[in-house]
Amino acid sequence: MQQTKKYLLIGAAIVVLGAGAYFGLRGKTEPDKKPASVQIVKTAVAEQKTIAIKAYANGYVTAINTVDVRPKVQNIVRTIHVKEGQFVKAGQLLFTLDERSDQSNVAKARAQLAAGQSDLADAELTLKRNQDLLAKNFVSQAVVDTARNKVESLRNTMKANQAITESSTIALSDNRIVASISGRIGIISVHPGSLAQPSGDAMVTITQLDPIAVSFTLPERELANITTTYPQANAPVTVQLPGQPELTGKLIFIDNAADTQSGTIRMKAQFDNAAQKLWPGSFVNVSLVARNVSNAVLVPAQAVVNGPVYKFIYVVEPDNTVREQKVEVLAIEQGQAAVTGMAAGARVVVEGTQNLRLGSKVSEVKNAPAAAAGNKSGPSAF
Repeated sequence: MQQTKKYLLIGAAIVVLGAGAYFGLRGKTEPDKKPASVQIVKTAVAEQKTIAIKAYANGYVTAINTVDVRPKVQNIVRTIHVKEGQFVKAGQLLFTLDERSDQSNVAKARAQLAAGQSDLADAELTLKRNQDLLAKNFVSQAVVDTARNKVESLRNTMKANQAITESSTIALSDNRIVASISGRIGIISVHPGSLAQPSGDAMVTITQLDPIAVSFTLPERELANITTTYPQANAPVTVQLPGQPELTGKLIFIDNAADTQSGTIRMKAQFDNAAQKLWPGSFVNVSLVARNVSNAVLVPAQAVVNGPVYKFIYVVEPDNTVREQKVEVLAIEQGQAAVTGMAAGARVVVEGTQNLRLGSKVSEVKNAPAAAAGNKSGPSAF
């Protein structure tokens, strides 16, 4: 009995000591525990202004003009006056064909023309003499009529010979092949001594590089925006090359029908390309100003929070508490979101939204980077 009592006293002592240690430690640590602190956030003020809404697409560079150079006649290539990859101007000599046969034809035609001119001059003198003799009744009218008919016949022969001469001259000029446009030539497919044919492969291709075009497609829903904003369909278009500044051009072509399978419509923009930064066949990122939203309320896109049911923005009240403001995002452009559902001038939370709840107390971060506030990343708007 005494031994049992002894064990009970020992157990009670242990319980008392444990409770004392617990409350002692609790009393020591509880003064260090801080109440819920004010959330440090970064804010911005919603502003109202007109914003340009862009449509984005992938495009490729294409030449406005491309010419396949072929001869008009079948002949042997005699001389090549250009090199592959050379820039040429319109009218510059590219190739000379073997022109000896055409030169002889021209010489023959000119000789016939000269002979006909001589015969005509003699016939005209004869007609004049016979007319003088007829006036003196030395010859009959029939003699004069015969002389006149001969003159008319020789004049027609002269016209025919002149046409033959011009035709021969044109055929001779066809042996000199010149550039029809200014541009850069590609691979030359012929060599001196090879046979050039009108129906064969192109001797060379000339591609115009300045100005140049970019082809791309946009969803057909953008067509109404573009034609409404730009009735002349001359919307500004920019392209982005890797490591290069943007290049600006203008829309010059909208296809006359949309693609029924993809729901897109083809377009083309023109760019000045004196520096030859755009090269036919290369791919570029295209952006086009499709429309302008007037008096839009703009907030940083980072301020838009994707809720479980709707998108909202934390708006800071005068007492530095926050409330949720439901919004509809019209567009996002250059980091700015155009929204409806709130007024300009409201103070919105940009960074630190992940730690906020309705009615949370907030304080603006002062002279510190965004990471110092403990909010390194805000939620993405989309």
